[in-house]
Amino acid sequence: MKVLLIKDVKALGKTGEVKEVKDGYGKNFLIGKGFAKHATTEVIEQWKIDQQIIKDILEAEIKEANEIKEKIDSFKFTVKHRVGANGHLIGSVTNKELQQVMYSQAEIAIDKKQITLKSKIKTIGIFEADCKLGNGIHAIAKIDVIAEV
Repeated sequence: MKVLLIKDVKALGKTGEVKEVKDGYGKNFLIGKGFAKHATTEVIEQWKIDQQIIKDILEAEIKEANEIKEKIDSFKFTVKHRVGANGHLIGSVTNKELQQVMYSQAEIAIDKKQITLKSKIKTIGIFEADCKLGNGIHAIAKIDVIAEV
């Protein structure tokens, strides 16, 4: 019996491979547990179409992430924050605040969980934040913290 592996199977093969196996192993274990499908021409063609769709979606996500990365890397964000008498910020600049600033100043919509600060921003100055955009793509946002007047 020929099966199309839809998950990696140790000692048999990787996802997408067509393998010849014994009927009982194929029907009872591989197909029964959801590791494979019976390898008909229709199933193989549908699997190829599905893989192409997944590849196209991934390429679109990578392209979008790279566009956002270029936008973030080329932009300097300005955050106005209240300052105490000693020159330190009252409170600190948060990820949510950075998310809102990125959207209002450059129309960049990312989740606050994607923004990572190396340390808390509690003083006036220029800082950097790492923005994880998915698919291994990172951007460094330059943040200028100034006193609110």
